[in-house]
Amino acid sequence: MYAISLGDDGAELRPLETWHAEELIANIDRGREFIGRHVGLPDVVTDLAAARAWLRSYADKRAADAGSLHGVWLDGRLVGGLLFRVWDTAGGVCEAGCWVEPSAAGRGLVTRGMRVLLEWAFDERGMHRVEWHVSSANEPSINVARRLGMTREGVLRENDLYRGVRTSTEIWSVLAPEWRTARARAAHNDH
Repeated sequence: MYAISLGDDGAELRPLETWHAEELIANIDRGREFIGRHVGLPDVVTDLAAARAWLRSYADKRAADAGSLHGVWLDGRLVGGLLFRVWDTAGGVCEAGCWVEPSAAGRGLVTRGMRVLLEWAFDERGMHRVEWHVSSANEPSINVARRLGMTREGVLRENDLYRGVRTSTEIWSVLAPEWRTARARAAHNDH
């Protein structure tokens, strides 16, 4: 399929398919507590059968043009993932998200991978708006939204009951014209 280099550190963006279930459960197991601080994925991917089912749900989303799933590999090992949880082609709006295990955190992998996916969403698929929904307590993910040039639009106060605790969700987004302007500015500054 594809393997897109994310830099000189051996990181790659690749499709995350149903047949990667063993790699996914190993990735989640290496970071179950870390990932689960803000993201419910470890509560869904509890064993190999659950990993297969979750991956199959994204294969079905891709087939229906309703979402997609992409893995981040570092030196040949799955260390996280990027996804379009919601994808509305007709409306031109999608919601992106991510997870990463502790050994891969702080390396810029999510930001680099999301830049590739945002280019694709805006330029090839004609999306107008990409959203990023994040727990107000998840500062690393909020920083990704900032680095991607997203704008914080608001906070849904205590809208989510996560593991018995009310949490708030921040909504960030970037629009296609903003993305193109920022990309042109960056290209100009590179010269």
